[in-house]
Amino acid sequence: MHATMIGHHFQRFLWTSLVGLAFTSLRAQQVHDIDLSPPPEALKRGHLMLGGHTPQGDSLLVNSQYVELNQVPFVPIVGEFHYARYPADFWEESILKMKAGGINVIATYVFWNLHEYTEGEFDWQGNLDLRRFLQLCAKHHLYTIVRLGPFAHGEMRNGGLPDWLYGRPFEVRSNDPGYVAYVERLYGQIAHQLQGLLYKDGGHVIGVQLENEFQHSAAQWELSYPGTAPEYTVAARDEQVTHAGVSVSHIANENEAYGQDHMVNLKKIAYAKGLDVPLYTATGWGNAAIVPRGSLPVTAGYVYPTWAPPAPSPFYLFKDIRRQPDYSPVSYETTLYPSIPAELGSGIQITTRRRPTVLPESLEPLIVRTLGSGSNGIGYYMYHGGSTPSRDGKYFSEEIGGLPKISYDFQAPIGEYGQLRPHYHSLRLLHLFLESYGDRLAPMTTYLPANHASLTPTDTETLRYAVRTDQHAGFIFLNNFQDHVATHDLSGLQLRLQLPDAAIQLPERGTFTLPSGTSAILPFLLNLEGTLLRTATVQPLTILRPEGQAHYVFFSHEGLPPELVFAGSPSVKTENCRATTQNGSVTVRGPADEIFRFQLEGKNFLVLPRALALQAWKSHDEHLLFSESTLLEQDTGWQLLSLGTPLAQVLVYPTVKTPVQVTGATLENMRSPSKLLSAFQLRFREITPDVHVEQVTPNKYTLSAPSGWQGLHDVFLQIHYTGDRAMAFVNGQLVADHFYYGPPWEMGLRRFKAPLQQQDMTLFFHPIRKEYAYLTDLSEAALPDFSEATSVLEIKKIDFVPEYAAFFHWQ
Repeated sequence: MHATMIGHHFQRFLWTSLVGLAFTSLRAQQVHDIDLSPPPEALKRGHLMLGGHTPQGDSLLVNSQYVELNQVPFVPIVGEFHYARYPADFWEESILKMKAGGINVIATYVFWNLHEYTEGEFDWQGNLDLRRFLQLCAKHHLYTIVRLGPFAHGEMRNGGLPDWLYGRPFEVRSNDPGYVAYVERLYGQIAHQLQGLLYKDGGHVIGVQLENEFQHSAAQWELSYPGTAPEYTVAARDEQVTHAGVSVSHIANENEAYGQDHMVNLKKIAYAKGLDVPLYTATGWGNAAIVPRGSLPVTAGYVYPTWAPPAPSPFYLFKDIRRQPDYSPVSYETTLYPSIPAELGSGIQITTRRRPTVLPESLEPLIVRTLGSGSNGIGYYMYHGGSTPSRDGKYFSEEIGGLPKISYDFQAPIGEYGQLRPHYHSLRLLHLFLESYGDRLAPMTTYLPANHASLTPTDTETLRYAVRTDQHAGFIFLNNFQDHVATHDLSGLQLRLQLPDAAIQLPERGTFTLPSGTSAILPFLLNLEGTLLRTATVQPLTILRPEGQAHYVFFSHEGLPPELVFAGSPSVKTENCRATTQNGSVTVRGPADEIFRFQLEGKNFLVLPRALALQAWKSHDEHLLFSESTLLEQDTGWQLLSLGTPLAQVLVYPTVKTPVQVTGATLENMRSPSKLLSAFQLRFREITPDVHVEQVTPNKYTLSAPSGWQGLHDVFLQIHYTGDRAMAFVNGQLVADHFYYGPPWEMGLRRFKAPLQQQDMTLFFHPIRKEYAYLTDLSEAALPDFSEATSVLEIKKIDFVPEYAAFFHWQ
């Protein structure tokens, strides 16, 4: 070939290659511009009939955007826990677990049918002792919201309405004088239990919920016959607007005015009976009725519902959630109220027909999205699972709905027997953030990118993000998780924020990658007591002030190289990281998988790898403790619970200067992974639980524990099986059950310790069949092999896992 022709072809090849490289580079880099200059909406105060004061002068008020505690923005983190579904002997431990998880408000239902099983005879004793439960919450400085009913739902028999109410000559959930008279008596009984515990009396009960999902949802009356049409706990006028679950409602409600009037009546009754509280809440989703301007409409979000077919949820897409709440349309003027969820599905109750698995990794992105969209509160249903009681051979679960007769585990962060799940730890990352930064976040407005309205749940190529800012500082909310759809790493990302007086780019140089499944909250222009953090690719965790000195703690995400950029040119003292000064700013970079610290302008900054942050427990004396064990802080120290291992390790930041004292275990020194942390370990005397299982038929086993398990806090029975369901009986009485959906059946045995010393427990397993509809919900690993049979029952392994307990403190 001629030389000039070779040169021509080479130039053409070079040009094509350069254009291709440029196109690839352009395609690979995603620059996202967002305009943060439009002014925020004006705050409204004094327009709501809500709020209250204590005799000591404290105040709890509500404006159009957030709750205020003593004139400071307050973000409620509400965890649902039903006292009647958990043994009273263990309430206090569970309350401490909720507090350690970052919950600051506990919500609980009052189930009318449990308390007035026989008409005219109210029972407030034992596991039904509402007053004692609320006193324990107050003892540990947790606020409470009491969900009064009269209708509760909560997967309870008749939705919590007593059986005997069915036969009365009036319609329930109506303004009929006969029904109202019963409600007045119920509210009066509850008010008596709450006497002296209300916020107005200096107590910790800050709110009550009136009714539940009025003119939206109902339960079926259990007093029915097989094969008959469903009959719901609802007045005939509201049948057309009644849904089986939390749903979008497009049905025109001809009785909307009646519904509002009923809710107003309920509030008047509650107030007249002495239930005078700052917060009257009412479920506000799906056109449910509220007290206009007189109740706080709370919202919901269930990603894995059993009442709807599995599909990618819109709840991972950022939006203006205050103006357009989830499950819109709603019955109220949204701009008058803050957005505060009450029922974000931190789990779900499985049924005979539907058994979705709530992925633990799905919860953190859901909360990041909800906060980024403008919510100024978080509410979990359920945060703590439980067991529905029975009486006189009658089961109080919603049996017509196909629920377990006993188990109300709900796949919650804290399980039916008090066990901590992975999402307990990941959600705590966000709760610690809200504890330290919630007062700054709450007044901030949500800003969305121009393309947000066009995004769909199946679009996994476009970055999902939102910004909240007061136009001086703010937080960027990122999400790369979607249920029922595979996501992938999003690389080449760059954010450019245009504020009225400043422009911010993240990262300051180059691009970043948001790994699949990752959600994050990143700060910008954050004033840390005079030190300006311009941008950061690490997430704020908490602020510590031991001995009055500020320690700002962050954590790094896998795939996001840690970088913190500060305005000015102050001197920096670094440990396991490096600092560079350029163009009037200081940039600190460190390893993503190690601890590093630096000191700047008299303040300490600590950056943790995410894996270590997941083990963080915050103390009253402004330390962070790190342990895979459960740490529950009490007045005089820490209770440590170690599940499955006789060796528990604890790290402490800042370092502890006084000796650690331990009871219940042996204290051993250990080498710290960092000079920044104190380190020690507790060694327990290893105990093998004296518990035995014997097979007596192909599907029945007996469990015996003749001598108990002296020296152990609890013993967890873990049964790995494939089947449809399992049941446990003591003395012929059903005490526990489980519907198979993949994970092993877990049962804490300490609540059965006394009867097990006298008699055996019988375990009964049922096979799973090929035709069962819920198989579509099971993961591939959980699906049985039906190639050789149409039904399968396989007991694979039975373990007894000891839980050890010790106590430690330092001066």
